[in-house]
Amino acid sequence: MSDGGLDDLFSAPDEPADQSEPVTRQRSRAMWALRNLLLVAALTVVTVAAIRYSGNQVSVLLVAAFYAGLRLVVLAVQEVAPPALPKRRAGGAGKEDTASDSLRAAVRRWERNLDRAHADADLYARNVLPVLAELTDERLRLRHGITRASDPRRARELLGDPLWAALHDPGRRAAKASELETYVTALERL
Repeated sequence: MSDGGLDDLFSAPDEPADQSEPVTRQRSRAMWALRNLLLVAALTVVTVAAIRYSGNQVSVLLVAAFYAGLRLVVLAVQEVAPPALPKRRAGGAGKEDTASDSLRAAVRRWERNLDRAHADADLYARNVLPVLAELTDERLRLRHGITRASDPRRARELLGDPLWAALHDPGRRAAKASELETYVTALERL
């Protein structure tokens, strides 16, 4: 049974990790170095040949050093490149995309809780009010350095009577959508 706290709001159910990640083959360092060396050598030969064909002289070592440095820069950029974007199914967002988005899952869970709470006052008092109270106290603490318990008079002034009454009357009926909007507006105003 959930107490309806912030941890419940932002936690996602434990799901097994996706085991479909591609397996990367390990290349030997010698082959990697040979491939890069051949690339630099080929570019050097082509560049030196083109420059000499045009009737100019250039040092082979200078061209080789240029391409070696350029290759090192490219390799360094590849190391710090951001990871590739996850692949999506052709038909739009797949089920695994939505399961990994914990914020979206939390919002959907809250939408379901609020929809059910409209009809059931007990569910509203058990699930919605504690989280609303926790959010209110956190907002008061962050913005004004108080909580409802530490300075009730000041907290009541800041929150306004509708939100204060909703938080301090647990036996109350379920709130309507317009009342919830008023509460959220009062919290945003803090």
